[in-house]
Amino acid sequence: MTTYRIGEAAELLGVSVDTVRRWVDAGRLAADRDEHGHRHIAGAGLAAFARSIADEPDPGIGRSSARNRLRGIVTAIARDSVMAQVDIQAGPFRVVSLMSREAVDELGLEVGSTAVAVIKSTTVVVERGDDR
Repeated sequence: MTTYRIGEAAELLGVSVDTVRRWVDAGRLAADRDEHGHRHIAGAGLAAFARSIADEPDPGIGRSSARNRLRGIVTAIARDSVMAQVDIQAGPFRVVSLMSREAVDELGLEVGSTAVAVIKSTTVVVERGDDR
Protein backbone atom coordinates (compact mmCIF):
# COMPACT_ATOMS: atom_id res chain seq x y z
CA MET A 1 0.00 0.00 0.00
CA THR A 2 1.31 3.46 -0.91
CA THR A 3 1.80 5.82 2.02
CA TYR A 4 2.92 9.43 2.21
CA ARG A 5 4.81 11.40 4.82
CA ILE A 6 3.19 14.62 6.04
CA GLY A 7 5.46 16.76 3.85
CA GLU A 8 4.67 14.72 0.75
CA ALA A 9 0.94 14.98 1.45
CA ALA A 10 1.25 18.75 1.90
CA GLU A 11 3.04 19.08 -1.44
CA LEU A 12 0.44 16.96 -3.25
CA LEU A 13 -2.45 18.95 -1.73
CA GLY A 14 -0.77 22.32 -2.32
CA VAL A 15 -0.86 23.35 1.34
CA SER A 16 1.64 23.81 4.15
CA VAL A 17 2.93 21.00 6.35
CA ASP A 18 1.29 22.77 9.30
CA THR A 19 -2.08 22.65 7.55
CA VAL A 20 -1.81 18.89 7.03
CA ARG A 21 -0.77 18.44 10.68
CA ARG A 22 -3.81 20.45 11.80
CA TRP A 23 -6.11 18.32 9.61
CA VAL A 24 -4.61 15.14 11.10
CA ASP A 25 -4.83 16.47 14.67
CA ALA A 26 -8.47 17.51 14.10
CA GLY A 27 -9.34 14.06 12.74
CA ARG A 28 -10.15 15.29 9.23
CA LEU A 29 -7.32 13.26 7.72
CA ALA A 30 -6.30 9.83 9.05
CA ALA A 31 -2.63 9.12 9.73
CA ASP A 32 -0.71 6.31 11.42
CA ARG A 33 2.65 6.46 13.16
CA ASP A 34 5.58 4.27 12.15
CA GLU A 35 8.06 2.67 14.55
CA HIS A 36 9.97 5.98 14.73
CA GLY A 37 6.87 8.01 15.57
CA HIS A 38 6.63 9.66 12.14
CA ARG A 39 3.14 10.08 10.75
CA HIS A 40 2.19 8.46 7.45
CA ILE A 41 -1.00 8.80 5.46
CA ALA A 42 -2.39 5.95 3.39
CA GLY A 43 -2.54 6.80 -0.32
CA ALA A 44 -6.20 5.78 -0.65
CA GLY A 45 -7.13 7.92 2.37
CA LEU A 46 -5.21 10.89 1.00
CA ALA A 47 -6.93 10.50 -2.38
CA ALA A 48 -10.37 10.43 -0.72
CA PHE A 49 -9.50 13.51 1.34
CA ALA A 50 -8.23 15.35 -1.76
CA ARG A 51 -11.53 14.59 -3.51
CA SER A 52 -13.51 15.85 -0.52
CA ILE A 53 -11.70 19.20 -0.33
CA ALA A 54 -11.88 19.62 -4.11
CA ASP A 55 -15.67 19.36 -3.82
CA GLU A 56 -15.77 22.33 -1.43
CA PRO A 57 -16.79 25.25 -3.68
CA ASP A 58 -14.75 28.42 -3.78
CA PRO A 59 -16.67 31.36 -2.34
CA GLY A 60 -18.38 33.43 -5.03
CA ILE A 61 -17.99 30.80 -7.75
CA GLY A 62 -21.12 29.74 -9.59
CA ARG A 63 -21.90 26.20 -10.69
CA SER A 64 -20.19 24.89 -13.80
CA SER A 65 -19.69 21.59 -15.59
CA ALA A 66 -15.93 22.18 -15.53
CA ARG A 67 -14.27 20.38 -12.61
CA ASN A 68 -10.68 21.50 -13.04
CA ARG A 69 -10.29 24.90 -11.36
CA LEU A 70 -6.84 26.20 -10.51
CA ARG A 71 -6.70 29.45 -8.53
CA GLY A 72 -3.47 31.36 -8.85
CA ILE A 73 -1.67 34.60 -9.53
CA VAL A 74 -1.17 36.15 -12.96
CA THR A 75 2.59 36.20 -13.55
CA ALA A 76 2.76 37.47 -17.14
CA ILE A 77 0.60 38.89 -19.91
CA ALA A 78 1.75 39.26 -23.51
CA ARG A 79 -0.67 41.22 -25.72
CA ASP A 80 -0.82 42.05 -29.37
CA SER A 81 -3.60 43.86 -31.21
CA VAL A 82 -5.98 40.85 -31.21
CA MET A 83 -4.72 38.06 -28.89
CA ALA A 84 -3.10 37.74 -25.47
CA GLN A 85 -1.15 35.09 -23.60
CA VAL A 86 -1.83 34.94 -19.86
CA ASP A 87 0.46 32.98 -17.52
CA ILE A 88 -0.95 31.90 -14.16
CA GLN A 89 1.03 30.26 -11.37
CA ALA A 90 -1.39 28.04 -9.43
CA GLY A 91 0.62 26.49 -6.62
CA PRO A 92 3.38 24.48 -8.29
CA PHE A 93 1.56 24.56 -11.64
CA ARG A 94 2.08 27.02 -14.48
CA VAL A 95 -1.01 27.44 -16.65
CA VAL A 96 -0.78 29.31 -19.94
CA SER A 97 -3.94 30.54 -21.66
CA LEU A 98 -4.36 32.10 -25.07
CA MET A 99 -7.40 34.36 -25.34
CA SER A 100 -8.56 37.51 -27.02
CA ARG A 101 -7.02 40.76 -25.89
CA GLU A 102 -10.58 42.01 -25.41
CA ALA A 103 -11.25 39.24 -22.85
CA VAL A 104 -8.11 40.14 -20.89
CA ASP A 105 -9.13 43.80 -20.86
CA GLU A 106 -12.74 43.03 -19.86
CA LEU A 107 -11.58 40.79 -17.00
CA GLY A 108 -9.18 43.49 -15.83
CA LEU A 109 -6.32 41.00 -15.68
CA GLU A 110 -2.90 42.36 -14.83
CA VAL A 111 0.32 40.92 -13.48
CA GLY A 112 -0.19 40.33 -9.77
CA SER A 113 -3.96 39.88 -9.90
CA THR A 114 -5.59 36.60 -8.93
CA ALA A 115 -7.35 34.45 -11.50
CA VAL A 116 -8.94 31.03 -11.75
CA ALA A 117 -7.99 28.83 -14.68
CA VAL A 118 -11.02 26.71 -15.54
CA ILE A 119 -10.01 23.74 -17.65
CA LYS A 120 -12.52 21.66 -19.57
CA SER A 121 -11.06 19.19 -21.98
CA THR A 122 -11.88 15.87 -23.54
CA THR A 123 -8.19 15.01 -23.82
CA VAL A 124 -6.05 14.83 -20.71
CA VAL A 125 -2.64 13.16 -20.73
CA VAL A 126 -1.82 11.39 -17.46
CA GLU A 127 1.74 10.44 -16.55
CA ARG A 128 2.81 8.46 -13.50
CA GLY A 129 4.26 10.81 -10.89
CA ASP A 130 6.93 8.53 -9.42
CA ASP A 131 8.35 5.01 -9.32
CA ARG A 132 6.07 3.71 -6.55
